Order: sequence, then structure tokens, then C-alpha cells
Amino acid sequence: MHVPDGFIDAPVSVATGVVAAGAVAVSLRGARRELDERTAPLAGLVAAFIFAVQMLNFPVAAGTSGHLLGGALAAILVGPYTGVLCVSVVLLMQGVLFADGGLTALGVNITDMAVVTTVVAYAIFRTIVKLAPHRRRTVTVASFVAALISVPAAAIAFTAIYALGGTADVSIGKVFTAMVGVHVLIGIGEAAITALTVGAVVAVRPDLVYGARGVTARPLEIRDSPLAPAAPGAVARAEAPAAEPATAGPTTAEPTVATSRTPEPVAAPRRSARHVWWAGLAAALLCAGVVSFYASASPDGLEKVAHDKGIDQKAEDHAAKDSPLADYGVKDISDARISGGLAGVIGVGATLAVGSGVFIVVRRRRATAESGRA
Repeated sequence: MHVPDGFIDAPVSVATGVVAAGAVAVSLRGARRELDERTAPLAGLVAAFIFAVQMLNFPVAAGTSGHLLGGALAAILVGPYTGVLCVSVVLLMQGVLFADGGLTALGVNITDMAVVTTVVAYAIFRTIVKLAPHRRRTVTVASFVAALISVPAAAIAFTAIYALGGTADVSIGKVFTAMVGVHVLIGIGEAAITALTVGAVVAVRPDLVYGARGVTARPLEIRDSPLAPAAPGAVARAEAPAAEPATAGPTTAEPTVATSRTPEPVAAPRRSARHVWWAGLAAALLCAGVVSFYASASPDGLEKVAHDKGIDQKAEDHAAKDSPLADYGVKDISDARISGGLAGVIGVGATLAVGSGVFIVVRRRRATAESGRA
């Protein structure tokens, strides 16, 4: 859904640029509360992973493909504020290095693909998690639903932006119907990718998933009766005893376990955070460097609608069209497989470096602020 240059007129492009800049500024402040020593490195990896998976276009209809937007995935894994920053970094790298998404339309793309998807997805995710039983499965199901809805929400947002500043005279009703229709299908793919990824991380390190905090990470609460002597090794099994009857002689009560509705217990982490990080990096490199060669070559949802409805009548050449990595290939390498794979690997590395740099700086500013208050 990367909007090229020329689709949206200058005034609306500037306005969305202001909105995007404001959202990024707010997110930089909000990310200080979300990032800690464990999640700051993970946030850079999430950005790199989203970049890689966005290269994997999947067919959704005859002659049309879709790809991950990533707002839901980022928000659930590292938090909504950090999620906005993750997707924004991806869009910036794609626009500057790969000529994907117009530079004058960067504000449009950040507003639509980073802000709208993240806000909508996280709001839906939190609503489901609060209402449903506190189980790991709830996190996965909520991830699926949130991602599914976030994609047509972004399509609706694009239609609204186009209604305000579209450069071609086309029927907004037809654009709305076509955009929402195809992006509902794309949303199914987005939901599957998001749920599988979140579920995989929750299975090995639920404490690293921002959206799972307070749902799966609360330990089982064990307590003794205040009248019972210490009983090491005793098995906690019964509910809290009733009031002690007035009988002669000392009495004892077994240790008890709280039976209120609490999240399911979590076993000790089976993988270190470092192992999870390396596994995620390997998956990103595999997707971008190898699997991307087998991605669908059909135009994505926006490209298809733009061509069919005439939105692209005034599309402009990308300012970075002569980039050595334009169109996700390395210039002067004739072998398409090697060229595309190498470009993907470079993109993952560049996004990881820029994203990690941003999040480490944000984390250090939080640490500095905390030390100043101490």
C-alpha cells in the first residue's frame, strides 16, 4: 500500500507530513516508557523483520497480491508507540534506498501504514485481551483479529486522504469499494503472519511480548494460611479454609493456593533473549534473501486499484529511481535471484542498524531521565 509521488496533491501531502511528524514525536516520548534493556534490541529486530516480510507478496485474487503492513505485529510485540516508530523506519528505508513509496508521499504513508494500522490494531487487541480469558491462546487470537481489521482500516484511511487531495478525477465511491474489498483479503494474510509470529514468540518468551504483559506473565500466587506453621515441601491444593472452629488443642491448616481468576502460570523461559534475537534475525535474512525470490510478481492491492480506477494518471517518477537498490535489486548484477536476494539482505541490515540505533538512543534517554530523578 505504498503511495507513490503524484497520487496526492501538495497541500494534503504537507498536512499528512505534519500529522506524521507529530505522531513520530509523540511516539518517541511514548517509546521511552515501553522500551527497557530487553525490548530495545528487539524493537530494531522487529523493524528489520517487517522489512523482510513486506518483500513477500502473496496472491489474494486474480492478478493482485498483498504484503504485510506490520503495524499490528509491531504494536503487539514492542508496544504501540514503539510500533509506530518501527513501521516508520521501514517506510523511510524503503523510500530512500529502494524507491518504494514516494518521498513527497512519506507523510501519507507513515500516517496510513504506521499510525492508522498501529492505533487501530492495538486498540482492538487490548479490548479482546481485557474481555477474554487470560490465556496465551487469547494473545494469539487477539493478534489475528487486530491484524485482520487493521488492513481495511488503512484502506479506508487512504480513501479519505485521496478524497481530500487526490490528483485524478475518479469516483471516491468506486475507490472505496475496490480498496476495502481487496484489502479485506490482504488482511487475512496479514492476520495469519501476525498471529503465527506473535504465537511463536509467546511460546518461548512471553515476557518479551509487550501485548502479553499482565496476560501470560503473571506467576501463580501461592500463600499460606496465617494460622499455619511453616510447612516446607507441602503441596498447595485447597481453597482458603473457613474460620477456625473453637476447639481445644492446637490446630493447623495446609498451605493454600488463591483460586481467583488469574492468568495461567508461565514456566521459566526456555530460550534466552539473545537466542530469540538471533532466531528472528535468521528468519528475516531467510525471508529477504531467499524466500522473496518466490514472492508474487502481481501488483499489490493499491497498485491494482490505482491502475483499474485511474488513480495513477498523474503518478510521478520516484526521486530515488536511480538508487543502486531501486526496485529491490542491486544495480549491475544481472542474475535476478542474486540481485534481489542481496538487496533484501542489505535492506534487513540497514533497517536493523537504523532501527536499533533509534531505539537504543530512546532507551538511553529514559535511563538518563531516571538517573536524574534518583
